[in-house]
Amino acid sequence: MEPNSDLTERLERITLLLMDCDGVLTDGRLYFSASGEELKVFDVKDGQGLVMWHQAGFRSGIISGRNSSIVDVRARQLGIEFVHQGSSEKLAAFEKIIAEAGVSPDEVAFIGDDLPDAHLMPRVGLAVAVADAHPSAKSAAHLVTANPGGRGAVRELIDLILKAKKSNN
Repeated sequence: MEPNSDLTERLERITLLLMDCDGVLTDGRLYFSASGEELKVFDVKDGQGLVMWHQAGFRSGIISGRNSSIVDVRARQLGIEFVHQGSSEKLAAFEKIIAEAGVSPDEVAFIGDDLPDAHLMPRVGLAVAVADAHPSAKSAAHLVTANPGGRGAVRELIDLILKAKKSNN
């Protein structure tokens, strides 16, 4: 997909990537072991994209409505700096993160998949919905990925941002 000029300008401004977890970094399904332990499946392409994002000097974070120790583990593995879980009000977590990161909202991309994410999307410079997102998130987004959540959507977004930044230099 070739971005239009407005989208390209939005992509070029991004320095902080924020993400929902379930339905974005995972496919949204919840797995439980016989003992009740929660399991999540993450796509290595998204992980590699986040490694590339950080190596390029940019920062990232997760804002999730659920609490899961697995998310903390994966975030540490990938160098994700900001992790806010149990955030039913995602806007408050967003405001806290941008203050801590010292960035303006127009420097932030947020990728989500459902109604709680759609409420945050109008506040960011680049709002992105995954391909299989709820219509509320898609309608609030500047961009909808070709890939579904948990299947390379984050990597797709990172590739687009890094390409736009490279072509601007």
